[in-house]
Amino acid sequence: MAKKDKDLRSLTDDQLEKELNDAREELMKLRFQQSTGELTDFTRLRITRRQVARILTLINERVATEEGEA
Repeated sequence: MAKKDKDLRSLTDDQLEKELNDAREELMKLRFQQSTGELTDFTRLRITRRQVARILTLINERVATEEGEA
């Protein structure tokens, strides 16, 4: 299930990378299901895309913060 922003913020960088990989893999599977006509819950595509975007935003925020401190 999709994690909320506050749950994701508590994760370490390595855990965020794992979550990102998992979400991207799920998105790939959902797209494949959609192309073959097996997908019935189209909202999962939107939820998963947004989850990927949330994780990428957090990663980019952390990188920007680190660069600002350096």
